[in-house]
Amino acid sequence: MKIFLDTADLSEIRRASDAGLIDGITTNPSLVAKVADGDVTAMYREICEAVDGPVSLEVVAVDRETMVAEGRKLAAIHQNAVVKVPLTEDGLKACRDLVSEGHKVNVTLCFSVSQALLAAKAGATFISPFVGRLDDISGEGMQLIGQIRQVYDNYGFDTEILAASLRHPMHVVECMLIGADCATLPSKVLWQLSKHPLTDSGLDAFLKDWDAAGTAL
Repeated sequence: MKIFLDTADLSEIRRASDAGLIDGITTNPSLVAKVADGDVTAMYREICEAVDGPVSLEVVAVDRETMVAEGRKLAAIHQNAVVKVPLTEDGLKACRDLVSEGHKVNVTLCFSVSQALLAAKAGATFISPFVGRLDDISGEGMQLIGQIRQVYDNYGFDTEILAASLRHPMHVVECMLIGADCATLPSKVLWQLSKHPLTDSGLDAFLKDWDAAGTAL
C-alpha cells in the first residue's frame, strides 16, 4: 500500500521523504492556509520537488469552467502535480475534462460507494473516501473502503482508492487488510506507526546488557 503524507508543511514532508517512507503528498485548502506565506505557486512547486510521487493540489472553485481553468494551472506547476476536485456534479464534469486533456485527478470528499462509482466513471486517477469524518457521525468509515474495493474489483476500474481522514494507526492497518491502494496520513500518525512499547523496552534491555559487559565496537 502506498503511503502519502497529508500536509503542506515542507519540514514534515522532508523529514518523511528523507526516510524514504512516503510515496506522495495530499494537500487541501485548510492545510495550505496553515503554512502559506505569499506565493502559493512557489510553495506548491517546492512540495512537488520534495517527493518522487504524486502531489494532490486542490482547486478552490466550485463551478466546472473555473475548476478546469484552475486545474490546468495546478497541473502546469510540476509533473508530479495531481489536480484535486470535490465530488460534486461540477467536480465530476471537471474531472472528465481534465482527464481528457491528460491530467491526473484526485476526486475528494467521498462519503458513499455510489459517489466512488461516479468518480471512477468520470476517469478519476484517485478517489479519496474520508474515513474519520464518517466515524465522527457514527458511520462506518472502513466499511466504505471495503465497499469501494469490491465495486472497483467487480467492474475493473483503474481508479486508485486513496483512504483519507485517517486518525490513528489502526485505521492504517485496516486499510492495508482491506486492500486500499493508498492511504494519506497526518505526520503524527505516520510516526506512530513506527512505535511499539516492546521495541522500546527491548532496545533498552539490549543496551543495558551491552554496557554491563563493557563491550565496544
